[in-house]
Amino acid sequence: MTPSATSPIEVPDEAPVHAARSIRLPLDPLLTLATIGLGICSILTLGAATREFVPGQPRYYVDRQGIYLGLGLVLMVALARFDYSRLRHLMYGIYAVLMLSILSVLGLGHETTLGAQRAIEFPLFSFQASELGKVLLIVALSAFVVNRSRRLNELDTTARVMLAGLVPAMFVIAQPDLGSGMVYMAIAFMVLFVAGTSWRQLTALLALVAVSAAFVLVAAPAAGVHVLKTYQVERLTAFLHPSSNPEKQGYQQEESKVAIGAGQKTGRGVNSTQIKGKYVPEDDTDFVFAAVGEQYGFVGAALVLSLYALLIWRTLRILTMSKDLFGSLVAAGVLAMLMFQVFVNVGMAVGIMPITGVTLPLMSYGGSSVITTLLAVGLLQSIYVQGRASQALKGRVVRY
Repeated sequence: MTPSATSPIEVPDEAPVHAARSIRLPLDPLLTLATIGLGICSILTLGAATREFVPGQPRYYVDRQGIYLGLGLVLMVALARFDYSRLRHLMYGIYAVLMLSILSVLGLGHETTLGAQRAIEFPLFSFQASELGKVLLIVALSAFVVNRSRRLNELDTTARVMLAGLVPAMFVIAQPDLGSGMVYMAIAFMVLFVAGTSWRQLTALLALVAVSAAFVLVAAPAAGVHVLKTYQVERLTAFLHPSSNPEKQGYQQEESKVAIGAGQKTGRGVNSTQIKGKYVPEDDTDFVFAAVGEQYGFVGAALVLSLYALLIWRTLRILTMSKDLFGSLVAAGVLAMLMFQVFVNVGMAVGIMPITGVTLPLMSYGGSSVITTLLAVGLLQSIYVQGRASQALKGRVVRY
């Protein structure tokens, strides 16, 4: 019996794959709004905070940050048009690139203050592999977990995932870049959590982290063994008693809190004495939130945090609407990266978290950080577009 001219016929699941790709759906508007909004906030904040950093070039940092944001947005849109699921088959190659890039920094990196060796210097820019490594690790771990999804609750699977995250994290910490190393471990934990790893194994991992932290910060130094550099240990413990030595270990956080408090409701604008007087170190990177607080006050800080809340909410939404497990895990890794960095960085600025050198995504100055974050957002946009296309194809009705 042939169908009538008006009877609806659902397109079968075996429809050509290219049909899904032919459906043109826009980017997630709210995710895009949050991303662009944070970029604008970054430009406005850096414009005042860095005006006197380079004599004779008041727009030096602003112009470069604008270039980084523009390039990152182009890459974000390009990645959104790419089918992220293809990355699953490149798991080993992506992990190899991750390790090689981190090791190349240890061998070829430029040494800066306090012996840090975190980036490779090029004529026009510097490349910080630990930042790009966050996105590479998210993709590699997500693919690995999907490949072993049927053996997820086995102990060896959890151990392999954490080991795959721990190895690059250890090399990053050796640069030293403790903050990025901690982000790597947060990513690995979140991927396991969203994949459905048993609570017993997750609790054991948290206990292991707590014991390791106690050993590194207390037991090892007491025994004369220094896993971390002395200044790193001082920074990690200074937030517990910042006023005991306000001119040394607690200086940054004390001045940061003074700057945020001085902003009051609407900020001090061009009269930001703490920022203009350079009392707050690293107010363009690690302590950029202090610059926001003094320049724009509670209103500006609330706006920035609201944009981050929107960014994180859309990431959660995209996690739930992904067309497959791989997309959900990638979104979970990006979620961990964003949440951890925002919470730790803002916590550093207000004095409730230790100083670890974690940047504030899309706000802190730096090409590697900005472009990496926008690549992560591009992956989210790709998951959103593919998820919407899959839903549209399954629910599509053709009338003859």
